Amino acid sequence: MTTSQLLNGLQIDRVTSESGKTELRLCPSATANQRVEARSAITDRPECKKLNPVINVPDSMVQLKLEDDISSGGFIAGMSMQNSSSIDYLEQREAVSTDDSKIITAFHDPRHQLVVEQHLEATEVEGTLRAWTTLTNHGDQAVSLELLTSFVISGITPFVDNDAPGRLKIHRFRSWWSNEGRLCSESLEDLHLERNWCGFNTVSERFGQVGTMPVRKFFPFVAIEDCQTGVLWGAQLAHPGSWQMEITRRGDSVSISGGLADFEFGHWKKALAPGESLTTPVAHLACVQGELSDLTGQLVRLQESQLKGLPESEQSLPVMFNEWCTNWGSPSHEKTMALAKRLLGTGIRYLVIDDGWAKRPPEATMQSNGDWEVDSEKFPSGIGAVCQELRELGYIPGIWFEFEVCNPGSKAWEQAEHHLQRNGKPLQVGSRRFWNLNDPWVQDYLGEKLIDFLNDNQLGYLKVDYNDTIGIGCDHPDSLGEGLRQQVNGIQSTFKRIRESVTNLVIENCSSGGHRLEPNMIGLTSMSSFSDAHESWNIPIIARQLHYLMPPRQSQIWAVLYPDDTEERFYYSLTATLYGRMCLSGPVHDLSDKQMAIVKEAVSFYEQAAPIIKSGHSRFFGPGAHNWHNPTSWQGLWRESHDGSQALLVIHTFAGLPDQDLVIKLPASECRNFVTSLVDSSTEAPLFDGETLTLPKGAEFRGYALIFKK
Repeated sequence: MTTSQLLNGLQIDRVTSESGKTELRLCPSATANQRVEARSAITDRPECKKLNPVINVPDSMVQLKLEDDISSGGFIAGMSMQNSSSIDYLEQREAVSTDDSKIITAFHDPRHQLVVEQHLEATEVEGTLRAWTTLTNHGDQAVSLELLTSFVISGITPFVDNDAPGRLKIHRFRSWWSNEGRLCSESLEDLHLERNWCGFNTVSERFGQVGTMPVRKFFPFVAIEDCQTGVLWGAQLAHPGSWQMEITRRGDSVSISGGLADFEFGHWKKALAPGESLTTPVAHLACVQGELSDLTGQLVRLQESQLKGLPESEQSLPVMFNEWCTNWGSPSHEKTMALAKRLLGTGIRYLVIDDGWAKRPPEATMQSNGDWEVDSEKFPSGIGAVCQELRELGYIPGIWFEFEVCNPGSKAWEQAEHHLQRNGKPLQVGSRRFWNLNDPWVQDYLGEKLIDFLNDNQLGYLKVDYNDTIGIGCDHPDSLGEGLRQQVNGIQSTFKRIRESVTNLVIENCSSGGHRLEPNMIGLTSMSSFSDAHESWNIPIIARQLHYLMPPRQSQIWAVLYPDDTEERFYYSLTATLYGRMCLSGPVHDLSDKQMAIVKEAVSFYEQAAPIIKSGHSRFFGPGAHNWHNPTSWQGLWRESHDGSQALLVIHTFAGLPDQDLVIKLPASECRNFVTSLVDSSTEAPLFDGETLTLPKGAEFRGYALIFKK
């Protein structure tokens, strides 16, 4: 039996098999008539008929496992917790749709009196949905949960009647510190997920991350592309803790699923008492016909649509200066004001004091997070005095905190009973212990040390750093993973409390740069540090890649400027910030007047480009660099405003290009009237003939930015 419904431009099919399992299938409504019936038998090998090979295996649209469930057979135990015996007992109840924008599919497990509701909700962006699952224990006994998915999309691909050999491609984004966002596209065959001759056993690629830095090794994203029809199915999890995705094949059938990291992968187990419920993290789903940038573009627009209640100053996407790469952990009142005066007239609005403003005990070998006492030698009149002077000069003053942790040498280090514990001892990673953010004492402490400090000193900008992860989790009666989930809830609540308690506060989401670049943390803050890549050649590479994964209006990009930089290097660094939000740093007080003139030119250009950065669609072109640390060749990004009235073109060249002009055919667009450019003067200016752009040969590592209008 199939129940069909149109929802936000998508054909939603819930297909219930004879076994009683109900699976979820999606496709763009415009492609629904291209679907075909799946085959019911394999006819090319007679011996297969005798052994009754598995063809199509129903894949439940909810996957869960209880502690006492029987695990699925077929060699999958230890690699996947899907298809436990609970799935066999789930009985679908009548689907409930509260209105035309939502589908709720309810299931009942009569053994334990569990009710599972799978939610699909239309969003403000066509072709996208929000998905989550709620499980409620209506029985009289507690149950212990080890897996509960946020979503399962099955039936990939519905446009062919076999196992789709050679036509399915998986897209993921890998990530390490200062190398965030490498696109990894592999065929299903490359992942060894092709079906075997009999097809009876499940094969799975389970991946994700464990800890409180959600962007490590992978971004919480997966997509499958049918390369024949150009239809893509994708998902992005909005969760700053341990998460997992699975790509699963059962016979001819392929599915993707995801949610909280399960017991095997993330050490997560949750006891549900009678009457208790659990709701999974939200997943953002998309299904489009086009190319990968069309799918990711819709998911990025969905993130943009959820940016609510941002400070008024953020409407124009102001430029900021962060003194970290100027003073390297040793700011002071005098240094801050010298920077502020040197930067007058450049257009910079936010001026941020980074790490080093708080007092360090003599025995401390590094920053002393936890006590947050102002270093009176560096700031003899306090932080409030420097903030007042900055505001009088027209700046919004900002400051750095890493408030979730404390370090040795601080008095906070001795408050062990208020730190996260593991095996009954304070959980320590490197030189950090972590506050238990669900502890009322800690909440009061941070209310005084952080929130009151921000209000008392009239700070308008808060950079929140977070420089390590708690790993598998912390003590909790249910599991270490549940302890981690509760801490993540505390993190989210703390950010919300800060927003509510400090009026017009701009919050920067930083976690050693880009370790928290997921939709939940992005949505709680005004912008995010794109990376800890401060001065390296890979800055434009990372910044461009992040257009796939987050709104560029929230991607804060470093341009660290030195007096011995060449003109080409100045423009290379400054044009890189046009992939997102411009953040300047470095010893600008030592720059020449000519170099400061370039800074003013770049800020002025950025201000013209800001409306396109704020709202638009990005297209990628150029071969890109394979080795990011030693990049060769070139890359390009075309970002067009949603109304099609203007476009921003950013190009970066690296090493190894032939000694000849670079001729680039621009993406198709009605924006062909050249307006202005940001280009160094070391060679001839770029030439544009209406379709192609010619960059005259010159030095390696150059950056170009141009604005076009319709």
